[in-house]
Parts: sequence; structure tokens; C-alpha cells
Amino acid sequence: MPDVILFDLFGVIARHQSLAGRRALVEIAGVPAPAFWDVYWRLRMSYDRAEVTGAEHWHQIATELGTTFDADRISALIRADTASWNAVNNDMVALIEQAAASGVRLALLSNAPEELATYYEQHHTRWLQHFELIAFSCRIGHAKPEPEAFRWCCNKLGVTPERILFIDDRTENVHAAQRLGIHTHLFIDPATTAQEINMCRRRVAAPPV
Repeated sequence: MPDVILFDLFGVIARHQSLAGRRALVEIAGVPAPAFWDVYWRLRMSYDRAEVTGAEHWHQIATELGTTFDADRISALIRADTASWNAVNNDMVALIEQAAASGVRLALLSNAPEELATYYEQHHTRWLQHFELIAFSCRIGHAKPEPEAFRWCCNKLGVTPERILFIDDRTENVHAAQRLGIHTHLFIDPATTAQEINMCRRRVAAPPV
């Protein structure tokens, strides 16, 4: 049975991109929203894997949109993008703290560019300290649902896939983990996730037979 819980960040512990943040990005970019979001997500993976810098990423987006962004606008877009992802789910933070206190091994695997990873490291140290492994895609060169992202975590944790419970809100990531033999839980809400976490806590606390 699993003895390591591997968490996704955005959509599980942290909330999805805020509506206000999305509006701010479109306003700063100064382009129609449908075209903006098409390019934003189409080019996101290379940014998450740190194949391009933040400035290069936004230059690429501008080119795809048939426009240009000067240095000031790019800085504003990077700040707004980071701010749009900065809210956390306090109920999930509480679950993490409870699991850590019970002795369950915790790890984090998140698709995030360098600017966002740095923001969380600087502003959320209280609960990030509970993770023995923090794998941001920009630091490991792999992003979910690529199998290499999960294999990297297994190697660093020193466990086989079946010893991990992976919690994510995206079905494509859950299915990718399942194909490697990792136990999974599709995140819907904190209450159902708490049941999965409590099962791991009870196994850790149970005396050997």
C-alpha cells in the first residue's frame, strides 16, 4: 500500500487561476481573450519546463498574436500571471499539516515556471516545509503528464511506483500516473481527499503485525 503521498499543487492545494487574474492578463496584453488563451496554453508547457525564460515566453506569445510586448509590459504580464495563481485552499493546507504530524511522507509535483515556483517558496514556507521533496517542472525538466516527471519523483524518493498515492485534479495526469503503477486519487474536494489521506495516516500509525 502507498506510504508516500505525492500532491499536485494548482487545483489541489492552490486554487485555479482566478477570474480577476485572468481578466488582468488579457487587459495587460491588449488582445482579444479567445486568441490570448489559445496561445497562452499552447505555449505553456515549454515555459513550465524552463525551456524558455519568462521574457522569452511572453515574446513568443506576442509573436503568435501578431503583436509586440515591450520590457515593461512583459514585466507586468509576469507579475500578473504569478498573482493569478497565488491563492491557496486553507482546508487542504490543514490536511497537509495533519498528515505531516502523523508521520506520512509527503511530496509535491507541480507544473510551474520559475517565477511561480520562486513565489511559492518565498511566501508559503510554513506548509511547504512539510514536503520532503518539491518537484517543480521548471527545476526537473519534466512536466505532467510526461511519465518522466513521475519517474523522477520515484527515483528521488527512493520508492517504487506502487508505494505512492498521487493526488491531482486533472484526469490526464491521473491516468499517466496509473499507467506507471502509481495509486491515484482524482481531486474533487477536500472532504473526499481527506478520506484518502486519513487511510494513509492510519497505515503509518498502525503497529507492525
